[in-house]
Amino acid sequence: MITAVTAGWALVARGLERGHVRAPVVLVLAGVVTGVFTHSQIAVTLNSEIAQHVAEVILAVLLFVDATELPGGRLFGKDPGAAARTLLVALPLSLAAVVLLGTLTLPGLPAVILLIIACIIVPTDFAPAETLVRDTRIAARVRDVLNVESGYNDGIISPVFLFALILAGSTSQAHPPMQALGTAVPFAVKALAAGMALGSLLAWLMITADRRQWMTGQSRRILVLVTPLLVHTVTVAVGGNGFVAAFVCGIAFRYVRQTPARRHEPRVPDASDFRLVEDTSSIMTMCMWFFFGNATVLALSEGIDVPTVLLCLAALTVVRVGPILFAFLGSDFTRRERLMIGALGPRGTTSIVFACSPSTRSPMAPPRTPPCTP
Repeated sequence: MITAVTAGWALVARGLERGHVRAPVVLVLAGVVTGVFTHSQIAVTLNSEIAQHVAEVILAVLLFVDATELPGGRLFGKDPGAAARTLLVALPLSLAAVVLLGTLTLPGLPAVILLIIACIIVPTDFAPAETLVRDTRIAARVRDVLNVESGYNDGIISPVFLFALILAGSTSQAHPPMQALGTAVPFAVKALAAGMALGSLLAWLMITADRRQWMTGQSRRILVLVTPLLVHTVTVAVGGNGFVAAFVCGIAFRYVRQTPARRHEPRVPDASDFRLVEDTSSIMTMCMWFFFGNATVLALSEGIDVPTVLLCLAALTVVRVGPILFAFLGSDFTRRERLMIGALGPRGTTSIVFACSPSTRSPMAPPRTPPCTP
């Protein structure tokens, strides 16, 4: 079904995009229709270890791509101050707001489970709405801030998500905060070291090999594609957070890869080197949205919980808009621009993958850590 619907979408993609109907919408609808007729198999498929590993690989690639696509030729875009406001002020406030509202709407859940839920629903991702950040009717600096935010926030939240998972521990015994922090920090440190070292090394080797004309156009594209997969695998093997490593690798790889351009050398990186990994991540994203449609059918079949719906509506509105308005107090952004940054914050593939991770034992958590299902 995924391949058939994707093929159909590809044949009429231009017309659908003119009507603002992108691939994620089509795949979600296909997933819903399929889920209605395969309801008994949905839970088994989504809760399998294979599905979890596939989701992890997809997120690793997406984090890498996000980190390599940041605009403006700078790590934090054209306006680092605005990026800092969204990532260092608004993002933590949004997490805290979800936890606070959760204690009111879902009083039966522990705070640590609410923190896991916050880490799932707060990150923004413009994969399902790329046209928004390319629409020239939206102010350029608004689009720049949104691009940078969607590229960084999932990578920033990954360590917090890991800490919350470890803190939650098993259903029978939770880990003390300091013990959880002591377990999470080494995972994050290993991820930072592995991502930075491998990303820089692979980019440097690519530049060196390209200067000596050892590479072809195809081999460059393949190297870029396997880089996040290699980094994720190596980091998990040494006991690190593969998600954080893939994201940091993307930042390091992009920075080192642009060295010839910064030095104004005659042979600069070819933008087409990233086309294969971008197209592959798009196909992976389509698969995730299909299974999101499946999961929607499963969730609705168990009934609608009004407090949960209220929390979801708040997460899509006030939890996002309020912290953004507060973070941009005193900035030169107009009120309209602040509201646009707050309102244009859709959730995407990152939220889906994070939601899948707690359902089985996560490789980000320490070995033999029991499942944590919010």
